[in-house]
Formats: sequence, structure tokens, C-alpha cells
Amino acid sequence: MRPVAVAITGGIGAGKTEALRSFARHGAATISSDDIVHQLLREDEEVRAALLDRFGTGILDDAGNVDRAAISRIVFADREALAWLEALLHPRVVATYLEWRDSLAQLPDPPAVSATEVPLLYEVEGEKRFDAVVAITAPDDLRRERAQVSSPELRERRLLPDEEKIERADFGYVNDGTRQQLDEFVAETMRALRARTAS
Repeated sequence: MRPVAVAITGGIGAGKTEALRSFARHGAATISSDDIVHQLLREDEEVRAALLDRFGTGILDDAGNVDRAAISRIVFADREALAWLEALLHPRVVATYLEWRDSLAQLPDPPAVSATEVPLLYEVEGEKRFDAVVAITAPDDLRRERAQVSSPELRERRLLPDEEKIERADFGYVNDGTRQQLDEFVAETMRALRARTAS
């Protein structure tokens, strides 16, 4: 049986990673797009070659590995470079988590729910790949504090406003309370998702 596929989305500092951990505690299989990107930068030779060709050896750290912070500094100031990077990584990220989901379905006792953290979901029409979407948001001041970034970074023009994400999602949560409260929201969401598989 294929697990119910859930996407967890939201802005920088909203608490997506904490929500993903909570889903894991409540029995969901979990994967993070961010972790997949780390893996691609570390292990995918095609990605490494393309990055070096585009940005040069300045993106390597002392050990000769791709330095994600160096790439971030380049693309943050260059929209064209950012679009190029996303075009390079995005199809590989999607292929990786879809393959992971397929592998879960082959397990003798598959989990009822698989949860994937996807920061850019609605922006690339990624919601079509999932059975349900959970949107995690938080007020700007909290997000700034958590992510230690400035307001302009939170309000990236290409990102959908939080209100629209919540409106379009199957489950929405404003993460301005305690971790316990977030955990309770996730537990409730898991119950609703398990009920879908039982029906």
C-alpha cells in the first residue's frame, strides 16, 4: 500500500524542519528537500561539474568540497544565477523524493504517511505530486529571530504570501507558540491522514 504523501511547506524560519521532526515522532516516514540538496552538492558528480563550470573553483572549501554558503552568497545577489541553480537541482530533488516514496510502498509494512519538506511547493506547482499539503507559517518577527535573517529575505518576491499558502493547503498552522503545541497540531493532522488511508 502506498503511504499518503504529504508535503510540508512554508517560509524561512516558519518551523518546517521542526514540523518534519514531529511527523517522524508520530510515525511518518520523512525526507527533507534541503537534505537532498546537501547530498546532491556533496555526492552528485554531474552537479559538481556544472557548478564548477558556472561559478569556478571559488565555491570549493579547503577540503575541495562544494561550499553551500559560497553558492548562497552568489545566487542571493543574482536572480539569473538562482534560476539556473534551481533548474539544475530541482528536477533531481523531485526525482530523489519520488524514488524514496516508491521505495516506501515496496516495504513489507509501509508507513501510513510519508512527509516531505518542500520549501518551494506552490511556486513550482509541486503540490500536484502530493495527496495533501501542510503549510507552516509564523509572524515575520519570529521568523527573523529563528532564521537570523532580515525582512527582505523573508519576503522573497517569488514566494507566495503565507496567507495564500494557508488558504490553499489542506492543513495550516501558525507556528507562534510552543513546540508542544506544534506537536499537538501534527498529532491531530496524522490522525486525519491515517483516517484517509483507512477509508
